[in-house]
Amino acid sequence: MELKRLYILLLSVLLLSGCSGYNSLLKSTDNDLKFTKAKEYYERKKYLNAATLLESVVVPFRGTEKGEEALYLLAMSHFKNDDRLTARSYFSGYFRSYPRGKYAEECKYHVGYCYYLESPEPKLDQEFTVKAIDEFNSFMELYPQSPRKEEVQKLLAELRDKLAQKAYLNVKLYNKLGNYQGNNYQSAIIAAQNALKEYPGSKYEEDFEFLILKSRFEEAELSVLSKQEERYRDTVDEYYNFINDFPNGKYRKDAQHIFEKASKKIKKD
Repeated sequence: MELKRLYILLLSVLLLSGCSGYNSLLKSTDNDLKFTKAKEYYERKKYLNAATLLESVVVPFRGTEKGEEALYLLAMSHFKNDDRLTARSYFSGYFRSYPRGKYAEECKYHVGYCYYLESPEPKLDQEFTVKAIDEFNSFMELYPQSPRKEEVQKLLAELRDKLAQKAYLNVKLYNKLGNYQGNNYQSAIIAAQNALKEYPGSKYEEDFEFLILKSRFEEAELSVLSKQEERYRDTVDEYYNFINDFPNGKYRKDAQHIFEKASKKIKKD
């Protein structure tokens, strides 16, 4: 029991002395010492301690080699501490201050990566997704031979698929709304056509094309008599477009069913 108490006492003393030493360091005017200790904290993965010290030396060291390294480590400390908003700000600040610096490529990458990590699920607003894409595209233009090239290309594909999925959810919603408070079928068709142009090669291409076909047919079904035949003909034309692009697609049977029903509604010449 006595041994346990002694252990707790020693641990408390060590913790207090450690805190006291760190607080003294914060008050120190020796920026070189602060910088050295900040790097030690960083290596020991004590990122909050490192960041606090680095913030105090970034301005005094500005324009120097130490200042460049301090700003990079400050950004990385916040990033590793999961404070992506602050990290992104410092990564951007580094790239503005040292566009040809030793860590410029890494900082440019991390600006995009911070946005990528903040990109929400598809049903939510995709502002950060768009910003991540813009930053990664800029990165690829600046560093076309970067060792991160393959990784960034994969991240870009993932982000574009997320935007395509967002568009797909919108098209589905328009189609589901039908004629509620207006012709939402036309909105579905236009939104799907725009998505096909904006996201060529996405995994939702077949979904977009089928929703165009489905929307044309359902619009025809609910149209006034004078417009029905024309819209059924548009449906048949759309079927041929769809089946030409996806002859063995997952919607083939559904598309065939729509085609047969629409064909029966068209007057024979």
